[in-house]
Formats: sequence, structure tokens, C-alpha cells
Amino acid sequence: SKALTEFTSEPVRLSDSENIEPRYMSTGIGEFDRALGGGIIEGQVLLLAGPPGIGKSTIMMEVSKAMASGALKDSRVLYISGEESLAQVGSRARRLGAKDANIYLLSENNLAKVIDAFNKIKPGLLVIDSIQTAYHPEFMGSPGSVGQIRECASELLKIAKSKGVPLFLLGHITKDGALAGPKVLEHIVDTVLYFDAEKNNIYRILRPHKNRFGPVNEIGIFEMTETGLVSVKDSSEIMANTDRGRALAGRAYSIAFEGSRPMLAEIQALVSRSYYPYPRRTVTGLDLNRAQILIAAVEKNAGLRLDTMDVFASLQGGIKLKDPALDLAFCAAVISSAKDLELAPDTIFLGEVGILAQTSSTA
Repeated sequence: SKALTEFTSEPVRLSDSENIEPRYMSTGIGEFDRALGGGIIEGQVLLLAGPPGIGKSTIMMEVSKAMASGALKDSRVLYISGEESLAQVGSRARRLGAKDANIYLLSENNLAKVIDAFNKIKPGLLVIDSIQTAYHPEFMGSPGSVGQIRECASELLKIAKSKGVPLFLLGHITKDGALAGPKVLEHIVDTVLYFDAEKNNIYRILRPHKNRFGPVNEIGIFEMTETGLVSVKDSSEIMANTDRGRALAGRAYSIAFEGSRPMLAEIQALVSRSYYPYPRRTVTGLDLNRAQILIAAVEKNAGLRLDTMDVFASLQGGIKLKDPALDLAFCAAVISSAKDLELAPDTIFLGEVGILAQTSSTA
């Protein structure tokens, strides 16, 4: 049968196309599947972007290893590296325990040779590491140029869709955090994943920014270890301090949702006398503009003077959250620190706070 995403020049009845359901293949890594909405499908083209050294090659080798022994155990995986030699890729594979005979490696950036290898091996999964190093021999420009990236991505898209083979393209990001290369690259692919972490943090966050076959509000959390990336199933252990038995002033707990994942969140606030003409407002892990609005709401509605006080707040765990349910916990932490009132560790502050004298819900 034809692959779900296969290109065709023959018109198909709409009623017939509605009967075609996507068939998800598990990557074998729970947090990766969670971020994708269940797994990958035939012919899906995914772009994995992130800063250098974040672990893109590591996680793709782990995905290759898991799929070669799982969903694609009767097929093959072709891993193309245009940045590293076979010895370097092989060394990483040994460190990660990837010894499956179904994984084929090729160190090449000539797209014509990559396509030849694809047609010869006929893999069930193709990985290009990275799209910035590939070049099309029939087009002008050096690898990484706008024209080369666009043409190489288009050619790879055609073979992936025509054969129904999932394709991973790895890409770098600029200093500003945007994908390096033409913006059209994000429109060509089906899924865009950003792999990033807070500075000096051992945890890596996988966030979908575009997904034609799943949600974009799910995240995958990984921990970098000596033996590779490990899925973090209980995010509450990294989002909340392990010393949760003591009542402290300036610390409040809440529950936030990232997609379908509930996360215990710990917000710490420090309100202290300011020695500057303009008091400072510093927030980590939460939106600064939202925090300033909440501080103004506290001053107006709770009668608390903060115009001569610096306010520092932090969401523990190094993961940025935007769930408005954290509003009440932020306000409670600020008031607690300003008044030096201890908050019970078994209390959850849950609710969105408006700028008027009311809250939408409390618990």
C-alpha cells in the first residue's frame, strides 16, 4: 500500500483519503515519543535544531539504536555524517552501546553519493547530520549557503516522501537562537524540534515548534549522563527542591502543565531593600513582563509597597514555563518574602491572577 505521505500525481477522492489513518512508529525513547505526540510516521521529515554541543548527534544515535532494535528491527537505519569521520561516529556509537548490525554509517556530504547509498541500502530510517554540511553537486554555492540548503532539503524531501521513509535533518542555530539557513527550510519539513538547555544545566529540553502530525505543546526532558541521554520521567524531582519538608518564607509550590504532563513547580522569591533609584525586577524561568504585571497587582490589591524593594524570583529546575496557573504561587512567594511569612510545604497555590482584585481559582 502507498505510504500515507507519499506524493502522487493521481487525484484521489476526498472520501478515500479520510479513511487513511497515520500509523505511528515508536522511536523506542519515551520522552522523544512524548514530544512528537506518539512517534513518527512513514515519510515524515523532521528537523532537529539546536546549538553546537547540546547533544543532537547523541540523541539521534540513541534513536537509531532504539529503532534498529525495535520498530525497524526488520529494516535498516542509514546514518549520514557530514561533520565527523566514521571513527568519530563509531566511537560515539560504542559509548552509547549502539552495536546493532542494522545501522549503517556513511561519512559524506555529497548529496548525489548520499542518494546512491540510500537507493542501495533501502533503509527504513535516514538521518542527515547535518543539513548545513550537505551540498548538491549540480548547484552553485558552498555547503551551508542558502541555495544549497534549500535544494538539498528539497531533494531529500522527495526521496523520503516517495519511499515512505522517515527522515531526520539535523541543523544548527544562530547566536540569536534561530535556525541557521533559509526560513523556507522550516516550511519544507513536517516537524521542527528544538533541542536546548539552560546554561550549565545537565537537563536537555526537546520542544516541537511545528508538528503536522501531533501537538506542539508537549516537551521531552532528558538528562545528560556519561553513557548518553536518559529520559526523565518524573519531572517533579528536578522542578522542586528535594528539601520539601520545611516551611520557608519566599517559597511556594504549584502545579503546571506542559502538554499532558503535570509538573510540580517550586517558585522562590526574594524581596529585599533596594539601593538603586529604580528597584530591580529579575525573574528566571518565568516571563518577566507577566511577573511585573503580577507585582503591580500585588501592590495595588494587597496594599504591599514594593516601590523601594528589589524583587528576585526563580522557577527551580531550569525549565521555562508559561502556564498561568503559576501566577498565584508567584504572588504568594513574593508576599511571603516581603512579609517574612513562612509558607507550609504541603500547600499548593494554583490559579491565574488577574490585574483586578480577584483570582480565577485557588486551591
